[in-house]
Amino acid sequence: MNEEYDVIVLGTGLTECILSGIMSVNGKKVLHMDRNPYYGGESASITPLDDLYKRFKIPGAPPASMGRGRDWNVDLIPKFLMANGQLVKMLLYTEVTRYLDFKVTEGSFVYKGGKIYKVPSTEAEALASSLMGLFEKRRFRKFLVYVANFDEKDPRTFEGIDPKKTAMREVYKKFDLGQDVIDFTGHALALYRTDDESLARYGKSPYLYPLYGLGELPQGFARLSAIYGGTYMLNKPIEEIIVQNGKVIGVKSEGEVARCKQLICDPSYVKDRVEKVGQVIRVICILSHPIKNTNDANSCQIIIPQNQVNRKSDIYVCMISSAHNVAAQGKYIAIVSTTVETKEPEKEIRPALELLEPIEQKFVSISDLLVPKDLGTESQIFISRTYDATTHFETTCDDIKDIYKRMTGSEFDFEEMKRKKNDIYGED
Repeated sequence: MNEEYDVIVLGTGLTECILSGIMSVNGKKVLHMDRNPYYGGESASITPLDDLYKRFKIPGAPPASMGRGRDWNVDLIPKFLMANGQLVKMLLYTEVTRYLDFKVTEGSFVYKGGKIYKVPSTEAEALASSLMGLFEKRRFRKFLVYVANFDEKDPRTFEGIDPKKTAMREVYKKFDLGQDVIDFTGHALALYRTDDESLARYGKSPYLYPLYGLGELPQGFARLSAIYGGTYMLNKPIEEIIVQNGKVIGVKSEGEVARCKQLICDPSYVKDRVEKVGQVIRVICILSHPIKNTNDANSCQIIIPQNQVNRKSDIYVCMISSAHNVAAQGKYIAIVSTTVETKEPEKEIRPALELLEPIEQKFVSISDLLVPKDLGTESQIFISRTYDATTHFETTCDDIKDIYKRMTGSEFDFEEMKRKKNDIYGED
């Protein structure tokens, strides 16, 4: 322990593990510690099922009808990977993909007037969808063709719309699309983040999910870091982060001090350096049936746009099943999440829970959204943000890029993540 490191990382959440991997690939000497005996921190996948019951203080053991406890890997933070998103890019560049297997999610659904409808992912589905009337479909098809052909570098594809000056609202207006269609396009297709999600690229939906649960992701990046000489220690109590003249110089654990120039950690390690900006409610639901009106999909996402339920934020449902090696045969895990807006968070997610009935067992958590109070440039302590309610990792990747820039002073570059040709992939 009594050594000097470039970077010490506390907590093995996804953000921390990816940064630890990147720093190691870049030649930094990294020590990575976690006070928990397992990987993943707040974003762990819990196995066996007994551990989930204990974690949520549910009395008694899981009933025999739940199958073998070991067959369960339950994510605490539900998210899917966007096929075209930043995390997939990170996995591909670092070749961490060799440690993981993915399955395409079977479809996205959107909530409208109390019912759920499949979000059309192909032109044929758009024309067959009962989300829209006949004339609206034609207009929507024109809109989809326009978006598909749109090229920022080629003004001929603009059709009079300047992307630098035009709000999306005006684009919808140009194609004469109604509010319901705007709702599902913005919230369920584009997720109000970017308009370059490739639906066609992976067929049924633009979302991927790793077999054995999201807890596999941090472990993949931890393995990357280890190959490049990173040192890992789980089950390490952190006694003190040592700061001298306002700057971090080391971490004390079990009486020993490891020295460092920079520190990365999640908010749970530095409660005095973070502030609360909101809360997220998540409800893990175990079901013995696929969700109604999803065509018996073994995995899907449902988005309830805020307009449909008089809220400011969307409600999300992620559903996976035994097909992903995360549940016993014939069982399904649906996780509902949203940003808390009232004093009664459980009431807020009722519309989502109604879609899942009957529910065999519920596990409710309400967690604070924590963000660092400062950028860490003085103290050299760089703190990640807690995971939000969205069903994808784009916001997490933005945080990773932001921390990287604050630590190194240079913009995050995917090329920097490329593995060196002479590493041996840590094959067993």
